[in-house]
Amino acid sequence: MEALKACYGDGSSDSDSESAPSIPTAAPSEVFTPLPPPPVSLLDPPKFLGILHYFQVGQTTRVRSFPHVDGNYALHVYIPIYISSPKKELVAFLKKVSSQEPSLNVVDVDVPLNILCNNDEKLEQVVLGREFHISLGRTVPIRVHQIDSMVSMLRQKLQTQHQYWINFNKWEVFVNDDHTRTFVSLEVVQGGLVEIKKQIEAVNTIYRLHNLPEFYEDPRPHISIAWALGDISHSLKKVINEEMKCSFGKSLKFIFSCKFKGIECKIGNKTYTICKISDGQ
Repeated sequence: MEALKACYGDGSSDSDSESAPSIPTAAPSEVFTPLPPPPVSLLDPPKFLGILHYFQVGQTTRVRSFPHVDGNYALHVYIPIYISSPKKELVAFLKKVSSQEPSLNVVDVDVPLNILCNNDEKLEQVVLGREFHISLGRTVPIRVHQIDSMVSMLRQKLQTQHQYWINFNKWEVFVNDDHTRTFVSLEVVQGGLVEIKKQIEAVNTIYRLHNLPEFYEDPRPHISIAWALGDISHSLKKVINEEMKCSFGKSLKFIFSCKFKGIECKIGNKTYTICKISDGQ
């Protein structure tokens, strides 16, 4: 078993299951004393990568989406997303929202959003300068003997993908299934939506063959930027809607767009490339 853990990683350490709405969350198995966030000055490169580990280890508000069982590994299938531009507009929007809702934290990094708002450069770097994920399936536990067939079937089913544009049109608020976390997210409501839904259905087919729960019946592809404890969706939606009106008006112009460049699958701590699209395709 130790050899298998070394090969695939321990699913209990995977943060993907907690960065977006997922299956109902079990009670935490351990209780820790929260650590205060380090000063913003520590986020200067090249210290930034090291300090991310500090944040993730020190943060105690995470709740496991499913109990850890020896021999189980967290499975997450997703489209990697990077925000290129216009980051300045996104920074301004997040600063306004954070001033109205100070309980927000940065997804994955788990540092309070408001401590970054005094420095636009650090806010842009820490909040927006990383990889985001559009989930194509629920984050669920799988057994060791399912790993090879899962990866093989995903590659067979999704290997013929073509490049397309993904437009993030809308700021939206999501809540996880057991209402323990609320998320500020960017949703895909037009460009790329049809293609992503087809990919979700392909992943659903493979999940069914492995007796795994399928994705939500009416999927709403998105990336999550910030989160808060509990269900504060009512108040947060008011803040988001007001800022959307001020910043973008009633038009459905996209907030940012990027090219679809592939699909990845993370199992435990190991990442598999399912398909990769070159710029020429």
